[in-house]
Amino acid sequence: MRVLAAMSGGVDSAVAAARAVDAGHDVTGVHLALSRNPASYRTGARGCCTIEDSNDARRAADVLGIPFYVWDLSDRFHADVVEDFMDEYAAGRTPNPCLRCNEKIKFAAVLDRALALGFDAVATGHYAQLRTGEDGLIEMHRALDPGKDQSYVLGVLTQEQLEHALFPLGDTTKPDVRREAAERGLLVADKPDSHDICFVADGDNAGWLKEKLGDRAPNTGGPIVDEETGEVLGEHEGTVAFTIGQRKGLRIGRPAPDGRPRFVLDIEPVSGTVTVGPRDRLTVHRLRGSRPRWCGTVPSRLEGTVQLRAHGGEHRAVVEVHDDQVSIELLDPAQGIAPGQAAVIYQGTRVVGSATIDATERAAR
Repeated sequence: MRVLAAMSGGVDSAVAAARAVDAGHDVTGVHLALSRNPASYRTGARGCCTIEDSNDARRAADVLGIPFYVWDLSDRFHADVVEDFMDEYAAGRTPNPCLRCNEKIKFAAVLDRALALGFDAVATGHYAQLRTGEDGLIEMHRALDPGKDQSYVLGVLTQEQLEHALFPLGDTTKPDVRREAAERGLLVADKPDSHDICFVADGDNAGWLKEKLGDRAPNTGGPIVDEETGEVLGEHEGTVAFTIGQRKGLRIGRPAPDGRPRFVLDIEPVSGTVTVGPRDRLTVHRLRGSRPRWCGTVPSRLEGTVQLRAHGGEHRAVVEVHDDQVSIELLDPAQGIAPGQAAVIYQGTRVVGSATIDATERAAR
């Protein structure tokens, strides 16, 4: 098979490319240039969009003896990922840009181009496993290493995309990947993992959003209101600095009436109102989602589990699907779930699909 190996400059994608070579595939490495100005993106080893990451990927390709190219997808990345991130926060929602990047860039723009160039598959360093089911469809399952499992951020992939995907690391633990990289002479063997959002240079999401949104920001301030009493407990400088479940940075000028800590329960970007309440008011029992993406056959109703955060646990759930609307009853309630997040649906270890959360329902008082 002709395989395009997406090489971020990290240890995972380098070993994935190496394993594709070992499997006998005709492999070409490609690094995705996602920043219009790479020097403005995160430096060091915390991101995946820097000039040094590109150089690390090139050196790894040289060690493996494979052709290597850099594809400039910065305009597409900005339009589909960065602008989406800003728009969602401006609307009072909490998006996952890594999930959107997988959907729009790595397994849409890249895969489409790869297929047009005659490649058969795209290999990445994601930790997930692919298997062929009894019905002949390609199933995506959780990785062997639960601490590195990335099936959540891949829950947007369709059957057609899975048919042209390779995840060579799904059956391996991270320590074993690093050990293998060292044995192969790859200089990235000890490179730290990337963290946080690659296009927020200093990790300060709120500050970055205020600067980039400018006049597009929905507001520049408003009241922080207690849900239970309606009292104004403080003022803020813009709703883009908040997400559901947040406690730090509320700047509440005086203690809440009952003395209990307050958490963000709701964000209203038009009026600029941030509603806060005690922790127990964060508990969510039902979710409503839209824009579903199914990895295989579209279900009508299933009992399984959902994962609501990239690094969160599973919740037992009953899922019902009506056209493009997904209703989820959480048998294990969750806390601090925000519109804009993804609900990824599982049956056992298999990923069924995902939906973007539009609304949550909290327990009655």
